Amino acid sequence: MSEYIVRPARSADIIGIRNLLQPMVEQRILLGKDLAVLYGAVQEFVVAEADDELIGCGALHVFWEDLGEVRTLMVRGDWLHHGVGGAIVGALEEQARELGLSRLFCLTFEIDFFGRRGYTTIGEQVVDPDVYSQLLRSGDAGVEEFLDLAHVKPNTLGNTRMLKRLN
Repeated sequence: MSEYIVRPARSADIIGIRNLLQPMVEQRILLGKDLAVLYGAVQEFVVAEADDELIGCGALHVFWEDLGEVRTLMVRGDWLHHGVGGAIVGALEEQARELGLSRLFCLTFEIDFFGRRGYTTIGEQVVDPDVYSQLLRSGDAGVEEFLDLAHVKPNTLGNTRMLKRLN
């Protein structure tokens, strides 16, 4: 395998990101996102690239003053188990620290992967009731997943909510 780099995404990467995500969307492992949403969130993404091809991506979405989410994490099948996912999560964690976040959340089927990186399974109450009520008004699907709202349950059945406290 050739070397890879992890870098901030550019708008020219969005079609490639969508193409990476599509198989997992079709399997209902990841929520699908319209191109307009992906373009609007380009600054949240980092990508892994090898030989001028995207081999992975992930995004950091800020929820609150101290809380963000690692979302839309994907590594191309032929690059699994080569450290790409870990490198992407590491870049997102560094970005979170630079933004002043102290906690990162994820909603995942990959419990072992995130567990090896210091994420632990969490229950329902992650934010205080006042923050919860304000987050309810966000209109963001990821926030709704985080809040475990009933109308997103069909998309998240079987996922595990995990949290990491950053140093």
